[in-house]
Amino acid sequence: MRRDNRGFGLIELLVALALGLIIVLGVVQIFIAAKNTYVSQNSAAAMQEDARFVLSKMIQEIRMVGMFGCLGTITDSSTAGDFNAAQIAPIGWDNANLKLTLVTADIGSGGGTPTWTVLSDCRNSATAYTGLRTAATGQIAFPIRRLIYSFSNNQILMGTGSGTPTQQVLVNNVSAFTVTFGLASSATDVAASTYSANPSDPARIRSVRLSLTLLDPNSRVAPQTFNVVAALRNRLQ
Repeated sequence: MRRDNRGFGLIELLVALALGLIIVLGVVQIFIAAKNTYVSQNSAAAMQEDARFVLSKMIQEIRMVGMFGCLGTITDSSTAGDFNAAQIAPIGWDNANLKLTLVTADIGSGGGTPTWTVLSDCRNSATAYTGLRTAATGQIAFPIRRLIYSFSNNQILMGTGSGTPTQQVLVNNVSAFTVTFGLASSATDVAASTYSANPSDPARIRSVRLSLTLLDPNSRVAPQTFNVVAALRNRLQ
């Protein structure tokens, strides 16, 4: 046999197989890394979307706290006589049970049945009634809702109504939820000067700081904390 007609030897084949295996392993590693990055980014984006949903909803409602119509004096004709107390303290945080209570003007038309309705002619009279009421000629109806947000079992829940309403889950995988209040020096001051988790005087509340920490149940991304501050527009006049 002539020497120039010989095929590959065993050593050459082993070297070629080894190089091919190295290339394949490199490609597999790149694929796995790209997949993990994609999954992590999707998980982080989902957490941000959950946080944006619940915090934007709460911010919108916090800004409307204390807006009960066009007159400051309102006659309480509610069934349980509970509107006056809600008007005096339209926002509160139960630090022991992790519950945030808001009494706010209904936003939009998708809020469902209001807790109260204030009927007013915006000149001489304003009266609060339980539930939904239709304005008479010359009156304006202001729907008012009492909302309770709570943090329990790694969930943020929300209920609407008087007493202890049934709550629905807004977001899961919550590891922490805290609320602090920006307080003015007195009930007549506009600007907040200090923050407190348990304000003694609701009339001094000017803003609310919310802190929400979400986690990935599959540990694909580190927990993320989101912080926002919402001002009570009705108190900044």
